[in-house]
Amino acid sequence: MGAAEVIAFEEVRASKQWDTLRHQLHERFDQWLDTLETQWHEPPSTLPEVTAAVWALRQQLTGGITETMVTQAHEGERQRTQAHCPKCPRVLKVQEHVWRTVETMVGPVALERPYFYCRACRVGFSPFDDALGLVAGCKQLDMQQAAAQLVTEVPYETAQSLFGDLTGLHFGSERMHTMTNQVAEGLTVLDVAPSRREIERRIASLSAGRFRRPVLVLGIDGAYVPTRPDSARASQEGRRHPRAKRARWRGQWRDAKGFRFYLLEGERLVHVLSWHQVQNDEQLGEALKQIKEAGLIPEEQVRLCVVCDGAEWIWKHVQALFPQARQVLDYYHCAQYLHRVARAH
Repeated sequence: MGAAEVIAFEEVRASKQWDTLRHQLHERFDQWLDTLETQWHEPPSTLPEVTAAVWALRQQLTGGITETMVTQAHEGERQRTQAHCPKCPRVLKVQEHVWRTVETMVGPVALERPYFYCRACRVGFSPFDDALGLVAGCKQLDMQQAAAQLVTEVPYETAQSLFGDLTGLHFGSERMHTMTNQVAEGLTVLDVAPSRREIERRIASLSAGRFRRPVLVLGIDGAYVPTRPDSARASQEGRRHPRAKRARWRGQWRDAKGFRFYLLEGERLVHVLSWHQVQNDEQLGEALKQIKEAGLIPEEQVRLCVVCDGAEWIWKHVQALFPQARQVLDYYHCAQYLHRVARAH
């Protein structure tokens, strides 16, 4: 008689869970096929028609699959009946199960999770959100990361249009702006600037086959921009966390200053690095100083030229940090000053 094979309990449980998940996923796919059948009155005959039909319904399928997998993986957390208050030692009983729909790159995902509320601390929370790694708001990290990559390359309006065309999802330009500010909070110019090696690579690509060193231009300027106070962005207490009402705050104009380094290649500009913030001139000077001290700009490999207007605060920092640079008053301000001189004469 042969020896009996020993099967671990974990393996049995895992196999049963996987069988259950497979069955649930098949049900999701059958539901999607039913939807597809109702919308396909006549089966499409060309590849563009097929891809367009599948593309229009793909989020219903992928979002449903995600819901099923999340529910299966976190069933224990979803059935939780007690939780500790995050602000006091009280043990709370579940109040109710609340649905929350979040938006992801694979489509909307509807989640039912237990909700707890501490009356003493006046705080409500759902441990399921933390277990699943959800972030505040509807749009989750995968959408935010994709949007952040776009807005670092193109303007917000263009990013919104491209995001919708490429993903079929909506991400408003204002929401992109708010999200980008949240992501960038606390970053310094050194966190976003390319490395010296990358900058040298761009310079070398322009220097190939040329006798003279390429021209690296530094532009500095400032402008007033409309802003809103932090109180307008803050959410109010309660489950829905609505944004503060418009009538409760008043915007103001603040001075945004920044600089940009770029290389000249004929009629084309080759971007190197830039830094624009709502800041005063001393903060801008500190950011330029960080660039200087970090050695990101190989001044020996380029002909540095500073093109700015006539503001004294600009040239103060230029003279202190880049005294050897060629200083140029930009054409439009120069023409403006010459016109004033002509009128005076």
